Amino acid sequence: MRKSLVALSVLAATALPSLANAADYSDDIHKNDYKWMQFNLMYAYKELPRSNDAHTGHDYLEMEFGGRSGIFDLYGYVDVFNLTNSDSQDKSGSKDKMFMKFAPRISLDALTGKDLSFGPVQEVYVATLMNWGGDNGGVNNYFVGLGSDVNVPWLGKVGFNVYSLYDMNAKDWNGYQVSTNWFKPFYTFENGSFLSYQGYIDYQFGMKKKVAGLNTSNGGAMFNGLYWHSERFAVGYGLKAYKDVYGLKDGGIAGKTSGVAQYVSLSYKF
Repeated sequence: MRKSLVALSVLAATALPSLANAADYSDDIHKNDYKWMQFNLMYAYKELPRSNDAHTGHDYLEMEFGGRSGIFDLYGYVDVFNLTNSDSQDKSGSKDKMFMKFAPRISLDALTGKDLSFGPVQEVYVATLMNWGGDNGGVNNYFVGLGSDVNVPWLGKVGFNVYSLYDMNAKDWNGYQVSTNWFKPFYTFENGSFLSYQGYIDYQFGMKKKVAGLNTSNGGAMFNGLYWHSERFAVGYGLKAYKDVYGLKDGGIAGKTSGVAQYVSLSYKF
């Protein structure tokens, strides 16, 4: 049970397709298929960007999902903010009640039937990412580029993607993004539950400074999470560091865009 629980939770947290050292799909492209879904009840404290007079935080419900089917690798989530419509949360005045991230990748190894691994790179993808807000004219971005699964010492398999960003609202290409994610179980209890270090980095660069006092050419965020996992539940704490996040200038028109935020979560796995 312990090994299966660790493997299942690794897949669920990272949406990475295979636990093998290299991806060989010459015999069956569906041999690594899987799917997963979980609901996360979360609270974000001082999430950025934020205005100086904003309330301290907000709750939200997140449906997180992913899996693998043949050539397709998928990760995504849907967030619903301020569940009780409280006036004392920093999302109370937001036009966006929801946010969705949808990140399908196409495996070039599975598509070509060839093992394209080299060095620490275990599998190669065409990587895409869509970010959608719940308000017309709000967040509406599309990313496309190359992705990979890379074997990193101690961390194990890490997702690494490099994208070009297309702003669907402006109908214009605007810079690039490097994204990576990881999931590392580091202590297992006798009952099979375990502790993990999990997180991600999203860093944008080469962006246009369209509005003085609003935009910068680069910026990003890093999430570091400590989680306890069982077969059905997870409880976690996360610390997220920001630097001019989304290419918004800290202290400018967008308010505070650099600093740290804290997150707590309770999850149920289906």
